[in-house]
Amino acid sequence: MTAPTQTLAALTSGIATNGITVVDLTNTLSPDFPVIVLPSEFGQCEPFRMETVSRYDGTGPAWYWNNISMNEHTGTHFDAPAHWITGKDVPNGTVDTLPPADFIHPAVVVDISAESAADEDFILTREFLEKWEARNGPIPPRHWVLLRTDWHKRVGTLSYLNLKDDGAHSPGPDAGAMRFLVHERDCVGLGVETVGTDAGQASHFEEPLPAHAILHGNGRYGLQCLTNIDQLPTFGAVIIATPLKIQGGSGSPLRVIALVPGG
Repeated sequence: MTAPTQTLAALTSGIATNGITVVDLTNTLSPDFPVIVLPSEFGQCEPFRMETVSRYDGTGPAWYWNNISMNEHTGTHFDAPAHWITGKDVPNGTVDTLPPADFIHPAVVVDISAESAADEDFILTREFLEKWEARNGPIPPRHWVLLRTDWHKRVGTLSYLNLKDDGAHSPGPDAGAMRFLVHERDCVGLGVETVGTDAGQASHFEEPLPAHAILHGNGRYGLQCLTNIDQLPTFGAVIIATPLKIQGGSGSPLRVIALVPGG
C-alpha cells in the first residue's frame, strides 16, 4: 500500500471510528434565512425560495422534489474572485474554473467573540493579529482564516443582520488586517459568521470594503454565514468547501464541513 493510499485509508478510518470529528459549519438554507441588504439604488440579493413539484401525490405519485431559486450569495456561501470588481480579471476566477484542490485547506480560528460582544462594530486590525500571533503562534500559509465572533447565535433574530438607520452593524477587518493576511500570511481566504466578509459599516471606511477588495483582487476566497466555528480548535481543522459548479458563477451556496482531530 502506497503512502498516499495509507493516508486516505487512515482518514476514512478516523472518520468512521470518531477519531476525526466532522463539524457542520453550514446554516440551514430556508426562505427565512436573511440575505444581505444593499442600498435601495442597487440590485438586491434574492432569498432562498422553494416550491414543491410533487410529494407522493397526483403530480408525482412515487416521488418528492422541489424547484428552488436563490441568489448565488444566499445562506452559507462561497465568494469567488469574480464576485468583486478587483477580481474581475483574475484568471480562473469563477466557481466553475477554480482549482478543485482549493476546496480543501486547513484553517486557523481567530477568536474575536469577546471583542464582538463588547462592540458590535469591532474592527480587526493588523496590530490585533500580531498580538494574537504572539500568544498563539504564526498563521501558517495557505490556510483559511476563520473569524469566530459567535454571530451565528444571532441567527433567527433581527440582530443577525443588525440593521439600523445608518446601515448594518457587525464586526470585520480593516484594510491593514487584510493586506497582512493576504500578502504576509498567504491566506486562502477569510471565513466569517456574519452575512459578509466585511464589517457592517465597511462601506464608510477610508478604504471601503477591504475584505472583498483585497481578497478577490488577489485571487482569494470568502466564506460567509458560517456556524459552529466555536467547535473548532485554533489550529488543526481542515475545511472542505465545495461550491456548485455554476458556469461563470461569482459564488455559490454550499455545505461547508470541518474535519477536527479527536472524537
